Amino acid sequence: MKVLGAAIGSDVHTAGLVIFLDVAKKEGYETINLGGAVPLEKVVSAIEKEDPDIVAISYRLGKEPLKKLLEDFFRMIDEKGLSNRRFFFGGTIETGEVAKNFGRFDAIFDGRQEIEDIVMVLRGEKRRKEGSKLPPQTLWERVDYKKPYPLFRHHIGLPTLGETIKEVEKMAESGLLDIISIAPDQNAQQYFFEPDKMDPAQDGAGGAPIRSREDFERLYQASRRGNYPLVRCYAGTRNLVKFARMLKETINNAWAAIPVFWYSELDRRSERPLEGAIRENLEAIKWNAENDVPVEINDAHQWGLRFAHDALVVADTYIITYIAKKLGVKHYVQQYMLMTPHFLNPKYDIAKNIAMKEIVKSFEDENFRTYTMIRAGLLSFPADPHMAMGQLVTEMFYGAYLEPDIVHVVAYCEAIQRARAKEIIESVKMTRRALSIARSGAPDYMADPEVKNRVQELMEEAMVIVQAIRKLGERMGSEEPLLDPKVLARAVREGILDAPGLTGGGVAPGKVKIDFSKGRVDSVDEEGKLLRERERLKEYLS
Repeated sequence: MKVLGAAIGSDVHTAGLVIFLDVAKKEGYETINLGGAVPLEKVVSAIEKEDPDIVAISYRLGKEPLKKLLEDFFRMIDEKGLSNRRFFFGGTIETGEVAKNFGRFDAIFDGRQEIEDIVMVLRGEKRRKEGSKLPPQTLWERVDYKKPYPLFRHHIGLPTLGETIKEVEKMAESGLLDIISIAPDQNAQQYFFEPDKMDPAQDGAGGAPIRSREDFERLYQASRRGNYPLVRCYAGTRNLVKFARMLKETINNAWAAIPVFWYSELDRRSERPLEGAIRENLEAIKWNAENDVPVEINDAHQWGLRFAHDALVVADTYIITYIAKKLGVKHYVQQYMLMTPHFLNPKYDIAKNIAMKEIVKSFEDENFRTYTMIRAGLLSFPADPHMAMGQLVTEMFYGAYLEPDIVHVVAYCEAIQRARAKEIIESVKMTRRALSIARSGAPDYMADPEVKNRVQELMEEAMVIVQAIRKLGERMGSEEPLLDPKVLARAVREGILDAPGLTGGGVAPGKVKIDFSKGRVDSVDEEGKLLRERERLKEYLS
């Protein structure tokens, strides 16, 4: 495909034009640059001669002169029969508004866009030329389509279905979200298939009051506009396989997010006994794998939210990735929730997440592809919105080091109130800018000896925990301890997997002690001294 560009009239400013054409060239377009202050006659003559697919013109010098120029330009184009191509405009916000009013431009760049916006428009033009009007509608294809830029995701679930549908429409129309996650209320998550058990007083608590297949279909239709984002939904906390089937049929679920240990009596998000919950969760993971639905096992950060020490979070990452691969998942999403718990400092936070990612990547082969999804930790967000904005941008800047395929944006307002499209779009823009700056040249954290040593330490300590569970399984006569609900449940009940935030819950002991004074989370003994996993778990390792 061919692009012809020019700054028209008396405008000699060509920096934006040069950047645009350079991006187009890197995207495989043939480019022709006519330069600055190009008379309209010369532009039209070049269009006749070169027959470009796209004509990109720019102008920055004011509204009224541009209006007259565009009137003359399109009159000449129409007289010559040259309108059967795409026209792009570049300029300022002021001149961009003039261009928009003409209704003849397929893309307008006014300085508020990132380079990736230009790239996506150009890639979209290629897909349109090839006969495909929509961006890819599977996770793996969408990731490849947008590389090296990540997909952006946000969740939405307001107190009424009508509100949620309207905000989904706005999010899709913005073109900034590649994935919209639907958040049902707790009634729906727990009792969607048993509505008689719902508490009407809790309708809309924690999400949208979705009550039927038709509700999901309406939400999906609301997303069929703008950049046609992928849609996904929380997995539910009961009847997971039944819920997964419905989500695939109604919203073409982009991926399923299912825990191993959670949504059970352990966290009280359902009344399911731990062992039975693990069994059902594994069945749901397997069902999604067999039906070509990508899977995220959203487990590791759940331990972090309950103040588990870093080595245990890394160990859980090994366990869940092992489970995903063994159960036949082909496309596996691993979420890295930064600053969780909130007293981690950036140095040790990134070290923990690097250790997690190295473990996940070690499982990859031609049948098991993994995707890195970063998100800010909600517990780290202050209630002041401007402070929260700073927190969001900071975490996303250093999180960029993990080279995410997906960015789960957390709106800056979420420590105060549920996010609507306005706050979500603002937060995505902040995040995109942070990532753009990081891509231009951020520090190499693994060049820091403390980070490198911490990564190695956590990986070694994590494997001791995994070994202890395997040893427990051997004693229980299990051939596959890491896939055995009985072994995994017992590992929690006996405290191999434990966290202070589980104290008093009646399932896990909640006896593990931690120290976070150094900006990392370590297991310690009764005297507050560092407790290595071989010592903590020695009865299982002997």
